[in-house]
Amino acid sequence: MTRITSVLFICMGNICRSPSAEAVFRTKAREQGVEISSDSAGTIAYHQGESPDTRARAAGERRGFDFSGITARAVTNDDFEQFDLILAADEANLADLKQRCPAHLQYKLRLILSYIDGGYTEVPDPYYGGDKGFELVLDLLEQSCDALIASLK
Repeated sequence: MTRITSVLFICMGNICRSPSAEAVFRTKAREQGVEISSDSAGTIAYHQGESPDTRARAAGERRGFDFSGITARAVTNDDFEQFDLILAADEANLADLKQRCPAHLQYKLRLILSYIDGGYTEVPDPYYGGDKGFELVLDLLEQSCDALIASLK
């Protein structure tokens, strides 16, 4: 396997799940002394340039995760070349990525939660739900990012 030096986290709008994943990952990687660049993006550009959802950010910051510098953007074709690992929040976003990604780079695509075993295979979208949804997202992302970082060491 090629050494992983960069990770891109993907959800639909890049304002809840993928920026949370980026914040969790980069905080945990820094704490564990793992130097891997990370970013996040969405499969749609509807929220381009916006900050993460205030509820996602508040929930993450209560746990000590840093969202500074994270703004919504759409996935670009260059991302498939630039990033070593591209992790989608759910099957729908993974399918969108597979349609766009060149065949020779498909091996980079996985689900964010593919690093853990449990009741969830997809990160549920908390956007239309209550605060508990954002807490569940963080619980899942923390577990998966811990497992991902451990696999990269």
